[in-house]
Parts: sequence; structure tokens; C-alpha cells
Amino acid sequence: MNSTGKNQKPIFLAGKKVDLRPLAKADIPRMTCWVNDPEVREFVILTLPTTEEQEEEWFRKLATRENDALLAIDTKDGTHIGNIGIHNIVWKDRIATTGTIIGEKEYWGKGYGTDAKMLVLDYAFNTLNLHKICSAVFDFNERSLQYSLHCGYKVEGTRRKHVFKKGRYCDLIELGVFKEEWLPVWKRYQKTGRVR
Repeated sequence: MNSTGKNQKPIFLAGKKVDLRPLAKADIPRMTCWVNDPEVREFVILTLPTTEEQEEEWFRKLATRENDALLAIDTKDGTHIGNIGIHNIVWKDRIATTGTIIGEKEYWGKGYGTDAKMLVLDYAFNTLNLHKICSAVFDFNERSLQYSLHCGYKVEGTRRKHVFKKGRYCDLIELGVFKEEWLPVWKRYQKTGRVR
């Protein structure tokens, strides 16, 4: 309960434009719509139809995954617009991979994903003490590539013709960022709300 006595969703990380919170079972129908939407699915690995039952099974398994942290992205008015995660954490090497989906298309290109990414990187570097965060984007996903670069990531390599999407084999661009590369971006973002 908040101070006004109304029920509200728990906030795990609070940003400038978004709040990140644990996923809830009530999110499953919305997420099922996202991963079945051709325009959204174009930017993720999933290719087959996904049922609510499959999403529920995936959700149940989240609780047992010690090397993944998945969070819902909510706007400040509480609208669930996507998810972001830190995946495949290797505690010995202090590395992990991030992934983001903004399923509500009217929020694309408006800075919500950037705010979520900066929050997750702050958590990864300054709470989990991770050393390096990786990501990967399809070569045609210019929006995702640019926002990753603006958040401090560097292109580390390209897996040529690695994924079949949109009727052709496309390259998978591998990205990585170290805390020292990200910190200047974070300081600028905290002061100005801009990553560049």
C-alpha cells in the first residue's frame, strides 16, 4: 500500500521515465500478445506462436533461475510497456547479457527503453558488481543498435549471416560495455536525462 492507501505495484528500480518491477502473473496475457505481434516479434529470437500456457510455464521457471533477473518496465503512470532482463550471469567472470522488449509500440523511440537500460546497467554494475555486460542486435534493428551505443556499449564483432529473419540471413552484431565506459554516460544521464 502506498501513502494514500491504494494498492500499487512494487517498484524495484525507479528511473526518470520508467519504474522497473518484478513480473506478475497478471502480465502474462499482455506479454503473450507482444510475442505474437509480427512487428514486435521481428526484433526477438522467437518465431513460433506462443500460448498463454507456454508463457505461464516460462513465468513459473523464472523463480528457479539464479542467473537471470527479469523486470517489467512500467511508465510512471503504471502502464506495463515491456520487459528488461539481465541474463546468463556468470558470477565467476562477473559478466552477463541484457535483453529488452518494448511490446507497446506507441512507446517506441521515446526514451523509455533507454531509461530502463540505464537503470539496469546501474543495478548490474553498482549492486551486482558485474564487470561487463553484453548484448546483441540484428543488423536491421537500427533503433536498438543506436540506443545501446548511446548507453555506452561498443561493437565487439559481427556474427555474419547468423540469423534468418525477414526472408534473409542477417548479421548479429555483438556489443559489450564495461563499467568504466558506462560511468561517464551514467553521470551525464543523471544530470541531464540524456545519454548523449
